[in-house]
Amino acid sequence: MKSKFLSGLLAALSVAAPAFAFEPFVVKDIRVEGIQRTEAGTVFSYLPAKVGDRFTEAQAAESIRALFATGFFDDVRIEAEDDVLVVVVDERPAVAQIDFVGVKEFEKDALKAGLKEVGLAESRIFDRSLLERAEQELKRQYLTRAKYAATVQTTVTPLERNRVAIRFDVVEGEAAKIRQIKIVGNTVFDEDDLIDLFELTTPGWLTWYTKTDQYSRQKLSGDLETLRSHYLNQGYLDFSIDSTQVSITPDKKDIYLTVSITEGEKYTVSGVKLTGELILPEEKYRELVKVKPGEVFSREAITDTNKAITDALGNEGYAFANVNAAPEVNREKHEVAFTIYVDPGKRVYVRRINISGNDRTRDEVLRREVRQMEGAWYDGERINQSKVRLDRLGFFDEVAVQTPAVPGTTDQVDVDLKVKERQTGNLALGIGFSSSDSIVLSASVSQQNLFGTGNALTFVINSSSTNRTYSISYTNPYSTIDGVSRGFDAYVRTYDADSLDVARYKTESTGFGVRYGIPIAEEDRVNFGLAIDRTTVTTFSDSPVQYKDFVSAFGNSATSLMATVSWARDSRDSFLYPRKGLYQRAFVEAAVPPTDMRYVKASYQHQYWIPVGQQAAFMLNGEVGWAHGYGGKPLPFYKNFHAGGIGSVRGFKQSSLGPQIVNTNGDLDTIGGNRRLIANAEYYFPLPGSGRDRSFRVSTFFDAGQVWGADQRLQLGDLRYSSGVAFSWSSPIGPLKLSLGWPLKKESTDDTQRFQFQLGSVF
Repeated sequence: MKSKFLSGLLAALSVAAPAFAFEPFVVKDIRVEGIQRTEAGTVFSYLPAKVGDRFTEAQAAESIRALFATGFFDDVRIEAEDDVLVVVVDERPAVAQIDFVGVKEFEKDALKAGLKEVGLAESRIFDRSLLERAEQELKRQYLTRAKYAATVQTTVTPLERNRVAIRFDVVEGEAAKIRQIKIVGNTVFDEDDLIDLFELTTPGWLTWYTKTDQYSRQKLSGDLETLRSHYLNQGYLDFSIDSTQVSITPDKKDIYLTVSITEGEKYTVSGVKLTGELILPEEKYRELVKVKPGEVFSREAITDTNKAITDALGNEGYAFANVNAAPEVNREKHEVAFTIYVDPGKRVYVRRINISGNDRTRDEVLRREVRQMEGAWYDGERINQSKVRLDRLGFFDEVAVQTPAVPGTTDQVDVDLKVKERQTGNLALGIGFSSSDSIVLSASVSQQNLFGTGNALTFVINSSSTNRTYSISYTNPYSTIDGVSRGFDAYVRTYDADSLDVARYKTESTGFGVRYGIPIAEEDRVNFGLAIDRTTVTTFSDSPVQYKDFVSAFGNSATSLMATVSWARDSRDSFLYPRKGLYQRAFVEAAVPPTDMRYVKASYQHQYWIPVGQQAAFMLNGEVGWAHGYGGKPLPFYKNFHAGGIGSVRGFKQSSLGPQIVNTNGDLDTIGGNRRLIANAEYYFPLPGSGRDRSFRVSTFFDAGQVWGADQRLQLGDLRYSSGVAFSWSSPIGPLKLSLGWPLKKESTDDTQRFQFQLGSVF
């Protein structure tokens, strides 16, 4: 095959070659020989001569070059027979099929799609050079998965009608594991502490999922930069990474990493000054400087200073502000001084806001959360605010913002919002276990982004031995263009306290309500609601006297017109994985005339998130509740507060805390109360071994809480305490939550609930 190709190529390059040496002639006819799949018209289209033209050797050479350039032929010859131009070709075979044998690491369809991008695909002309490139690329892909022992062998089998079958035989082998990471040259910090900074790690109990024990050049580069940042943030200005050695064992199963470093000396800051075009008041700049004379040098502080000044200028419309801190190093005294140069550049405005990645969610759902306006001055704070609001919707796993300059202008930018959508439908199944072997099952179906409109629809079924609930809720967060929300709720609930350590009674409630939410500030919202509720109460022979007296006085059925008002402030940075910010909520529910009941029930929640390091967070949560009857009517006992279990004080059985009475069997039952106090402190951190994967979170918690009756004095000494660990994972099949709690302070009459489990699946 190669000899034919060369002879044809030489013929194309030399018009004197004997293969087509002839005297010029007038073409009477053109004949093509050797074609099997290629149309004769395709060959004719590349020839510079037609019937009736005078054909020369130069045109012959040009014709051969053109036909070779198509890639369809292995050999091309031009001949002349009695003034008939004869084109003789040897077609290249076509690819009939491509098969992969032994491939498990990749999807075969994805591999075929990748080969198609480089020109190797079924029904296309076979090109051996492309096959060799494909083989090398496949080997490279296995290297990215740490399968260094993988081998790829290709077989080309001729088929009838000038076709070939291509088969890739792959022996993947095992992925090479990082068996050791060693840092040489460190004296200030412990080696284990430095290695803990790395995403790459040696095999652990979770690395089968995270793959962090598999070597990656990109991950190693990131880890080395993390190591560098760690030293520079601690004042080691002269820190350097001298060498990085990556060695693999002969069997290509184990990898050893060795990083050699020089720490240098610790530096302090001797001075900081500002220069350049200082368009803001100088005291404003001074407030933004994060590094002070006499402090230990920190690159992070310098970076934060540059960013703070850049952001402040960006809020004034200077999108291209340039802020640089130039160091003046005194290595004898181990001091460094900084001169911060400020160049605000031109003030710019936003030409267009572009949105991408929202395949299901409508554009308008995103645009109504954007606080930066098209045609207005660039405002960095509003753009960041827009990103946070989009993130808090809970519709997206990622929200990225870019502000590229408009080509050909110096005072315009576009705002590009790119989102990565997540599944917003949820089918949640819940199960809880307690020390008394009670089991609670529940299910709910919800869609928080119905048909991409941003509207929410939830249907809940709870079929536990205690609660049986059927409810449906619908919310339109933007029933008006100003962001006024409107929602509807309908429910049928049956509550039977018999299976809990709660005084025995049963209620059956049916209700319907409408609610509205009005934004009063960027992070504040007021909600109003009105609902009609019909509740039927059933008491038993062993029910408390208080319950029986209530039914005797007011009947076993009551209709309530319930008015609700609430205020909420939410400045958390994320709906799914908050790390900083504040959440507050005040809620009041009142049964108002002309219906039967008269009561007021109020609660307040205050939650504060504090970031710790790069990935961890500390959460403080406090809740208080108060309820009372009015108009000569008591608080219905079924409106009492309860505490214990998930959502309040873990480590204690659900609803088991608070006032208790002795039932007819001599056992203690909880009856709830009209005042409640809950406090939680929880430290969230990534699951060890999961790297920077935010979907895994572990927490340690401390809970406190109690409920008091109307005739009891509220005393903090009555509080119950618990602590424990919890785990959450946003798994591919839905959110998974586990918690294990231990009571720290309890009375002999308290019931505990140690383990709880919840799993939901997305659709």
